[in-house]
Amino acid sequence: MSTRARWKLPLGTAGVLVLAVGAWLVLGGQTPDVGAPGVPPAAVAPAPVAPAPAFASTPAVPRAKDGGLDLVSAAAAQVQAAPEEEPGPYPVDLEAVRAKLPDNLYWETGVPTKDPEELRRRAEVEAKWNTLFGRVQSNEASEEEVHQYYDHRRKVSEDAIAFATTLLQDYGDKLPSQDKGLLELSVTLHRARLAEVPRQESDALVRREAHAQRQREWRASGGGRQP
Repeated sequence: MSTRARWKLPLGTAGVLVLAVGAWLVLGGQTPDVGAPGVPPAAVAPAPVAPAPAFASTPAVPRAKDGGLDLVSAAAAQVQAAPEEEPGPYPVDLEAVRAKLPDNLYWETGVPTKDPEELRRRAEVEAKWNTLFGRVQSNEASEEEVHQYYDHRRKVSEDAIAFATTLLQDYGDKLPSQDKGLLELSVTLHRARLAEVPRQESDALVRREAHAQRQREWRASGGGRQP
């Protein structure tokens, strides 16, 4: 894969990007808690995550719901109104970026691939985090698992910010205006998500302890005994 190949937003992705931003803003940048009034457990699901720009000539690989970087668009106009730019070498040298950010999640989840084994691995990682998310939301996760999930959320946003800011700093004056706007928006949204993580983690721990206390009281009252 050429590290300077021209990337173009795949046709049809604009609507997905706008819906992802809309859902994120409606939810206030967070996922509703199980047990909150009017929110049945079955209705709770990870907030949608939009595809990341993939700096290659192939379309972006579908993203994990909460397992990778997500660079999203603020409005449909930003995507639809962007004029077609002259083709040519893309100004980003991904090998240079990789040298600066060798442990960034982009290299594990964002780089386009058609390799079946790699796609299978990514699907397994996605399933792992979705399963843990469900355990956290249903208050069945251990305290260690709660911390593990939110540490991952921090890593996702921190890496997205690092990746986007590096591209903006090193190539911001050469990037197409649409791509630059997507990167800037990614930084803004991930900073907001990162700021919410401590409260969300604390709330999850409080819900977990309240759930565990109800179970202890139920067992103490004889609720778990056989007739």
